Amino acid sequence: MKAAIHPKWFPEAKVTCACGNVFATGATVPEIHVEVCYACHPFYTGQMKFVDTAGRVDAFKAKMAKATKHITKSEKRTAKKLKKLQEEAARPESLAELRSKA
Repeated sequence: MKAAIHPKWFPEAKVTCACGNVFATGATVPEIHVEVCYACHPFYTGQMKFVDTAGRVDAFKAKMAKATKHITKSEKRTAKKLKKLQEEAARPESLAELRSKA
């Protein structure tokens, strides 16, 4: 086995919840920040609660508003062919044209 490949272990890692609860556990990082813990999770408290602290729904809607139109494979192929034809049309047809451009 290889030596020194395992991460450092912190037996008393501090976990801080968004609700303000703090507790210790073992982890590979010294400090952990969580949004939901046993003190505020609806399963343990019995209270229904909508958890959207990061605004995920709003972020998703904003992302979808910025999204461009979905292009199909056939449209991509057509665009690629047109681009290739335009590049070929822009090339000089004779050596004299090539020399005059340079």
